[in-house]
Amino acid sequence: MMIEVRKAGFVNKGAELMLLSVLDRVGRELPDADLVMAPNLRTAPYRKRAVLGLYQKVWFQRYRVQWGHLGGLMPRGMREFFGLVLDSEVDVVLDASGFSYSDQVGLSSTLATARALRRWKKQETKVILLPQAFGPFEDNRIRSSMRYIAEHADLIFARDEISYNYLADIVGEKEHIRIAPDFTCLLDGNAPEWFDRHKNRFCIIPNHRMLEKTSARDAAGYVSFLSKCCRYLHDRDQKPFFLIHESDRDLEIARSVIDDLGIDIKVIVEGDPLMIKGILGRCHGVISSRFHGLVSSLSQGVPALTVGWSHKYEMLFRDYRFTDGLLSITAPDREIESRIDRLIDKDSHDKLSAGLIEEAQKQKDLSIRMWDSVFSVLSR
Repeated sequence: MMIEVRKAGFVNKGAELMLLSVLDRVGRELPDADLVMAPNLRTAPYRKRAVLGLYQKVWFQRYRVQWGHLGGLMPRGMREFFGLVLDSEVDVVLDASGFSYSDQVGLSSTLATARALRRWKKQETKVILLPQAFGPFEDNRIRSSMRYIAEHADLIFARDEISYNYLADIVGEKEHIRIAPDFTCLLDGNAPEWFDRHKNRFCIIPNHRMLEKTSARDAAGYVSFLSKCCRYLHDRDQKPFFLIHESDRDLEIARSVIDDLGIDIKVIVEGDPLMIKGILGRCHGVISSRFHGLVSSLSQGVPALTVGWSHKYEMLFRDYRFTDGLLSITAPDREIESRIDRLIDKDSHDKLSAGLIEEAQKQKDLSIRMWDSVFSVLSR
């Protein structure tokens, strides 16, 4: 069986964590299956794909023309020699987009998937959209493309109730459209030996999308908000540090906060997503605007606070029954400090942590059931 993992990558550490989670689960259940990824010089370069033992899909677009079909001119034996796979040779597509289908993201991703799905259906390729956020769909072209995807994919998992309702608003309730949580909660982290939890107690994870996807007021106040949090944590001797989850733009935000405060705050840039998850699991508390930074924290019982730019943040905290973890950028200083105090205080921290661990087990059970549904479809 040839399985393509689609829309995952290596730049965004959340996307890489989803990729590793897929490889882990498929490897457990279908050890003889082969996995393939399409090339992308920016998000999925050959060197990183090769390390994971992934086959290379012959897929290259230039001047709005897809040239991948030309790979069929190469004899099959030669393709196998070089580890190359044609789109027509893929049996299953596992879409691990995270958040690609929405007015907030734009038309291109939804349109491309709808077009690809038409091709896959002719080839009898099974298509499964793994748990991810969806919507809203107000743009007519996005809505039309998403309708086709929702009607013709073999399985679709919305990560939350709001995402599910956006899909149901387009096509109604369907048996193959279900709700399941983010599946990276099943993957264990691996804290590096050099990480000292006593010198790095409180983790701050910035997100440059807070400057792009929020209102002008929130975007203008984001760096100031992080500065307030860091200042208060520093004054309370909580050893705050920055952990960069993606891109130089996140790093620029961290440096802006440090310049604004004029105090020395450590910045950790770690390329291994399992190391990042391991670091988060050893923290006392987390303030994150990165979704998978929050999943990695909450699923390990580490209390976290967030300001976010999508409904997926709110719904994640509902899943873990910790809605007090949701903050507003424009919240009064006293409210921000009060929420941080709950994470610092030992008694309230331990109570929060115990509750999160209990809810995390429920999320893991739901994720295992999701994978059972996936493998049930593949077995047919």
